Amino acid sequence: MRDKISAALKQAMRDKAADRLSTLRLVNAAIKDRDIDARAEGRDEGVGEDEVLGILGKMAKQRLESARAYEEGGRIDLAERERSEIKVIEEFLPRQLEDDEVVEAVNEAIAEVGAESIRDMGKVMGILKSKYTGQMDFGAVGPVVKTRLCAG
Repeated sequence: MRDKISAALKQAMRDKAADRLSTLRLVNAAIKDRDIDARAEGRDEGVGEDEVLGILGKMAKQRLESARAYEEGGRIDLAERERSEIKVIEEFLPRQLEDDEVVEAVNEAIAEVGAESIRDMGKVMGILKSKYTGQMDFGAVGPVVKTRLCAG
């Protein structure tokens, strides 16, 4: 993943694609910041692939929220800029699961841990995060898990 981002950064420099280059530099900086934090915690290798996906997902989500706020404020130009950054970031994220795929993944995770009540929600979310980081919005998945556990 890091190699892919670095290659895209170099290509953006060669292409003189200023907006793309700016976004890729932000991505690189966010990953390096997390690496520094990881080293401070004693992890010499820095952040892993899953954490990089988490960083990218968080960055995309932040930009989506910013774009919505700009649109509400009538700043369409800034909203467009945020959306173009989202497109660049999403190039490095795995395909997002469709709603029916999310429900199927939740059902599989519940079966895997043998979850029977809301007390097992943490275990179910842990399984989902380990398997589907970057492929689903866990803020939206939490209520699905909760509903499924309360109904079951």
